Amino acid sequence: MEKNIEELNERFNHKSAEEIIAYFLKEYDDRIALASSLGLEDQVLTDMILKISPTARIFTIDTGRLFPETYSLIDKTNMKYNIKIDVYFPNNQSVEKYVKENGVNSFYESIEKRKSCCQIRKIEPLLRSLSQLNVWICGLRQEQSVTRTGVQAIEWDEANKLIKINPLVHWSEQDVWDYINQHQVPYNVLHKKGFPSIGCQPCTRAIAEDEDIRAGRWWWENPEHKECGLHKR
Repeated sequence: MEKNIEELNERFNHKSAEEIIAYFLKEYDDRIALASSLGLEDQVLTDMILKISPTARIFTIDTGRLFPETYSLIDKTNMKYNIKIDVYFPNNQSVEKYVKENGVNSFYESIEKRKSCCQIRKIEPLLRSLSQLNVWICGLRQEQSVTRTGVQAIEWDEANKLIKINPLVHWSEQDVWDYINQHQVPYNVLHKKGFPSIGCQPCTRAIAEDEDIRAGRWWWENPEHKECGLHKR
């Protein structure tokens, strides 16, 4: 499989995001989906995907700690594209057990507790959704953070045993905004209030102009730790 991934990267090295998406949608049909965080990149991908295949599958994870603006965006996206985004939720018993043992906001106390919370609220629902797929589409870009500089357009996700494609891997933040504005793609209003990256409300803050675009995520941790585990490198 690793050899095939290398061949695919060579084949699509100079192809557009739309060309990459179109190929995989055709090849994998109902075994491919966009895992959307509802961020700018995933909203761009939603627009691209649905223009190629209006019935393509898109899903998101509702951790139970999202911003009100994020829930509003789900509705706006569904209405604009006449779709119903699949929403996966964490196991309620696991959440209740974590909160009972650790407290509501114990993720501030240590990396271990924070990652445990992410595991319950994000990873487990993701694994359930991925179990039905051969390919998942992601909005990762190389310039997003120090943890993503090595991202390729097409990768083998060893942990989940499937192909992961990142059609926007070489896009800049300006490229993303240009597409959003040109195609009138709905986006989270928090992006205009200093939030370039938006996750759970307790773990996300606005950033200053001179800060890294991922600085507002888990801001109390060192940069090299700022992943939830969805994208293991």
